[in-house]
Amino acid sequence: MNPTADIHFGDNLDILKKIKSESVNLIYIDPPFNTGKIQSRTRIKTTRSEKGDRKGFKGNTYKTEILGEKSYSDIFDNYIDFLRPRVEATKRILAPNGSFFLHLDYREIHYAKVMCDEIFGRDSFINEIIWSYDYGAKSKTKWSAKHDNILWYAKDPNNFTFRYNDIDRIPYMAPGLVGPEKAAKGKIPTDSWWHTIVSPNSKEKTGYPTQKPLGIINRIIKVHSNPEDLILDYFAGSGTTGIAALNSGRNAILVDSNVEALEIMERRFDPKSTRFHNWNTEQ
Repeated sequence: MNPTADIHFGDNLDILKKIKSESVNLIYIDPPFNTGKIQSRTRIKTTRSEKGDRKGFKGNTYKTEILGEKSYSDIFDNYIDFLRPRVEATKRILAPNGSFFLHLDYREIHYAKVMCDEIFGRDSFINEIIWSYDYGAKSKTKWSAKHDNILWYAKDPNNFTFRYNDIDRIPYMAPGLVGPEKAAKGKIPTDSWWHTIVSPNSKEKTGYPTQKPLGIINRIIKVHSNPEDLILDYFAGSGTTGIAALNSGRNAILVDSNVEALEIMERRFDPKSTRFHNWNTEQ
């Protein structure tokens, strides 16, 4: 059976209430980080030109064309009160052996963990994954913040999916210390993941402000779910979770209330394997 994706446009809390209990095998969310700012990203296109406005590789000059700007409000008076009913719904709809991944950064992660401990139980907390990267502006007044935090909770800490043999191996930092055989095979990552962000010039880039790398989501889905399982992301954004799910033979439910997110997903997904639902007109 070919995997499918159901993409829902509407308020995620309303849609979560309609999802059957214990029906989803893996839930990953990347909600707003509550930065207290209006976040925006400018999309650009560069082409080689002798009269370009910027220099690049080997001194070549490039002309910059601004394609547009996308922005969203990332301001919440009480962020945890916003998140709590959604995480409570998450626990209800998770399958008995299901896992939940919450992706945030340093601003709210500590408060969110206390909340998740209350909802799932502290025994259900399995890992905190640190995703580190080194790209973008650097601070001159403090240590530059270049990592995100991903909390992993299992609904049942004694029964969850962890496909060890499907973990993608990474290069050893000191291959000479382990010998040629191990160096060629690579090592299993720990709970600290080094992975670049989505490059502005990458083919993967969609222009969505909070797009996460496919490599990070691929790892979570391949290890923490089985083929034909159902994956849910109710802050779907550009739809990377759904792309990773379909590419791995899993099914997906994606939810977002941002029109720009829906437009990107319409362009990004194959209509043959995708169904779109507009809750603003269907209810």
